[in-house]
Amino acid sequence: MLIGESNGHLATLTARKPMTLDWSSIRSGEADALHGAIVELSGWMIPLDATADKADYYLLAADAPCCGGCLPRDPLSSIEVYAAAPCAPQEHAVTFTGRLQRLIDDPAGWRYQLIDAIPLDLQPERAPRSASRRAFLASGAALGLAACAPGRFAGYTEKPDAGAVHAGASDAAASSAARASDSTLAWRTPDTLTMDMHSHAGRVIVSRDPAIGANRPFLPLAAPMRAGGMNVICLAIVTDTTVTHVTADHKRIEAWRIPQDGELYALGQAEFKRAHELVEREQMQVVTNTASLSANAKAGPSVIIAAEGADFLEGRVDRVDEAYTLHQLRHLQLTHYRVNELGDIQTEPPLHGGLTDFGADVVRRCNQLGIVVDVAHGTYDLVKRAAETTTKPLILSHTALATHPSARSRLITPDHARVIAGTGGVIGVWPSSGTFADLQAMAHGYKRMADVVGVEHVGLGSDMLGFILPPVFRSYEQLPSLADALLAEGFSNEEVGMILGGNYRRVFEASVG
Repeated sequence: MLIGESNGHLATLTARKPMTLDWSSIRSGEADALHGAIVELSGWMIPLDATADKADYYLLAADAPCCGGCLPRDPLSSIEVYAAAPCAPQEHAVTFTGRLQRLIDDPAGWRYQLIDAIPLDLQPERAPRSASRRAFLASGAALGLAACAPGRFAGYTEKPDAGAVHAGASDAAASSAARASDSTLAWRTPDTLTMDMHSHAGRVIVSRDPAIGANRPFLPLAAPMRAGGMNVICLAIVTDTTVTHVTADHKRIEAWRIPQDGELYALGQAEFKRAHELVEREQMQVVTNTASLSANAKAGPSVIIAAEGADFLEGRVDRVDEAYTLHQLRHLQLTHYRVNELGDIQTEPPLHGGLTDFGADVVRRCNQLGIVVDVAHGTYDLVKRAAETTTKPLILSHTALATHPSARSRLITPDHARVIAGTGGVIGVWPSSGTFADLQAMAHGYKRMADVVGVEHVGLGSDMLGFILPPVFRSYEQLPSLADALLAEGFSNEEVGMILGGNYRRVFEASVG
């Protein structure tokens, strides 16, 4: 839209007498009643690219960011803004008028959007920056901002110059919450092992930016695990990264091109190498079987090598053996964000009718070798055939029950969950802020899942550093606080131990031997 068109659009919005909205209505949810209405809202503009002169997509935050690298964490303290025309970011609060959209079960975690938005008090020229974001992050001062972690635009969408910000290393709020709950650790016994079924912690995934690729800086991993008492994580590489991207609406991830022959296999090799480099850097142990789980997990933070998406197989089942032997793969998720040779995914129209014959062969080979089979991201039909094929319990590592079942959602229905439980498996509840407002709400999500399938079939799948929007469980330092929330929800000490590790341990030992 041209600027002239923008002015005409503003006249139209003004003629509709927009209603003034305040942030208390956003936080309380009262703004839900204004869905589709033309509203005015004031806040601080935070662009996706802080170095851009103009943009048509922003966060509008309730409070001014305290520094160049600080982004809001709470989805109720910021909303997405889609401007009617590109405009320059300002260093003062700005009032926008536009159409308010209420979001339900948004996979990226947003609660509200402002569509066709027009700034009412924009300065003709952007105020000069005291320093560019690149210069700010390059300064030593940036490394000291422990409380200022990148939020909505971290992880999959980070910019090349964002590597200097320690996103998950030392979240002040997380560590404070963890320290506050030290008094209630009765759920931990000498035999308790805490285990996260799905994690990208340490920033194990290669960057989508080809200029960075596998040279992406790591983040601390062992220290936050020790601080929170997390013993073992399934450290998941991702092997479709180079052929997927964040969608234009900044809400989800999708495949955008067909990979070249050998491309995803090569990516898998690079990612496995990177995972082992992270393990060596953090002086951690790799768990490969029941014996090493018992021996290593108590000695210090440990990992199970996992892969999110079997795209690196490229239709060759012998590569399962190769990954098992050369890379110590012990947990394999069949699909991710592209419909691959193994089957269909929840977020795209089905092409195969569920699990393919090749996918079934991979499930059987994993059973034979001793690799946990994870059906997260797979369609209900894929999960049903996987359950018919497997001789070992299945894992669905990260999801939640659907409040409003809808097509293309990453959430699952009770019947979907029951198929996993029917194999003796475990469903991991994730901390998406699009699903849960806080840790206590997440704990209630565990209760809902347990009411459907039984507490012995529920576990933790944090998807650490895998979300577009910051989740409610952002650091392993929050693990005691999550345990407190589960206890407050009515789970017993024994049940908390099961949820936070015991249930996955049972499946791992049954699958791997």
